Amino acid sequence: MHNELTAKDIQMMKEELYHRRVELRPKLLEAVKEARGFGDLSENFEYKAAKQEKNRNESRIRFLENMIRTAVVISDGAGADAVGLYDKVTVYVEEDGETETYQIVTTMRQDALHGLISKESPVGRAILGKKVGDRVHIQVNEGYGYDVVVRSIEKAADDGSIPLNAF
Repeated sequence: MHNELTAKDIQMMKEELYHRRVELRPKLLEAVKEARGFGDLSENFEYKAAKQEKNRNESRIRFLENMIRTAVVISDGAGADAVGLYDKVTVYVEEDGETETYQIVTTMRQDALHGLISKESPVGRAILGKKVGDRVHIQVNEGYGYDVVVRSIEKAADDGSIPLNAF
């Protein structure tokens, strides 16, 4: 499986990886070593907490390394009048009679609660490449789908202001 990421995603992951390896790892190892000196390890909460934080950091390092290793660099190939990566899109949901605004992002930056929709989600896949006025069917699963109309597209670029997901 390949992860479709932008060059900016990869740059941000490399920066986080450097921070975790060079700055955070030594501090966490020292915290584990210090907590180990507090006595009986079976009842030593500080040791368990320090060990857990060290393991969490190591897990994130492995995750980032894997994401970078398997990444396929993509760019926004959308035209000036079509929905592309990092664009803000306002759609009219016919079923609810409401408008919603989304920003289409890569999976490493998605946050649906804040309107950041992955290009690989049902909504992202459906509206990517569409133009203002297009009616789009979004198939959520086998039993449910709904229609939206693209109302506006605000062109944007990846300026790095959207953070990476924690996990």
